[in-house]
Amino acid sequence: MITVSDKAKEYITNLIQREQRSTDTFVRVGVKGGGCSGLEYQLAFDTERKPDDEAFENNGLTVVVDKKSLFYLLGTELDYSAGLNGKGLYFNNPNASRTCSCGESFAV
Repeated sequence: MITVSDKAKEYITNLIQREQRSTDTFVRVGVKGGGCSGLEYQLAFDTERKPDDEAFENNGLTVVVDKKSLFYLLGTELDYSAGLNGKGLYFNNPNASRTCSCGESFAV
């Protein structure tokens, strides 16, 4: 399962409304090869599910991930920070053995 913090939910909900997205919009999370640590997070809005997708309802949001990426993301929390060290969504991934300083890539 992938969870969404209260702060991330608020940020995502506001973004969906501001961009006037469809009510069936969900958050798509994935992993691809790349980045300075070997694997790179992908995050986007989507409205179409694919046959190999797994969907999770958490904190009022739907998070969809493809089965290949799910292995790397199980137990991950999507969070939001507005602190001095950066602003935006980030992943708290218990499967990551190493992350880059920007938080956009990781290794297992």
